[in-house]
Amino acid sequence: MADTVTTLSVIIPTLNEAGRIEEVLSALSAEVITTEIIVADGGSTDGTAAIVREAEAILIECERGRGNQLHQGAAAATGDILFFLHADTKLPKGALTAILEELRAYPDAGGGNFRLLFDGDTKFSRWLIGFYKWIRSRGFYYGDSGIFVRRKVYEKIGPIKAIPLMEDFEFTRRLEHFGPTICIEEPPLVTSSRKFQGRHPIAIVWGWLFIHALWYLGVKPKTLARFYYGKRA
Repeated sequence: MADTVTTLSVIIPTLNEAGRIEEVLSALSAEVITTEIIVADGGSTDGTAAIVREAEAILIECERGRGNQLHQGAAAATGDILFFLHADTKLPKGALTAILEELRAYPDAGGGNFRLLFDGDTKFSRWLIGFYKWIRSRGFYYGDSGIFVRRKVYEKIGPIKAIPLMEDFEFTRRLEHFGPTICIEEPPLVTSSRKFQGRHPIAIVWGWLFIHALWYLGVKPKTLARFYYGKRA
């Protein structure tokens, strides 16, 4: 596989991320890599879109749903590499350079992700860091760890599907089956623990296992979303 990767497109799905998106965009602007920044917004009502326009990033307004937003953002991207980044994830200095360097060093790798840390110094967040490291060693990872992929590979294996849940998991299964991938250890990404707030650790782990069991049993993503989000759906 050719290692002529020179341009990078960052795709960020947002929904009411006015309190976070400015920090993400500033971090991207500070990188030395020339980057195409695409924000796929799912109908924010808190000023997110205005912040994106002011930062002169590309704004795509589309139907709500992270799978659909990622799908639409990637369809508009022009880079040799697509990098899917969550708005509640902190991008460390040098992260984009690390992607380019790793893909050039390993031309057979189709893509990969970053080692992931969770903010919040709690016993559960520390456990999650170890758990994510363990499942990554077995080829399992998710969108919050910053998935990147060569455009040629993305076109071969097919796009991220516009499904209401498990879009990242479904995509990484295809990416892993395509060939070797990379996990960038340094620098790691730091993501928010906000989705775990107010929930008991046992309930979180049980819910994770339950959703994955249903997925492997062939339950449709729309039904899984109702289980996962409940009234929030």
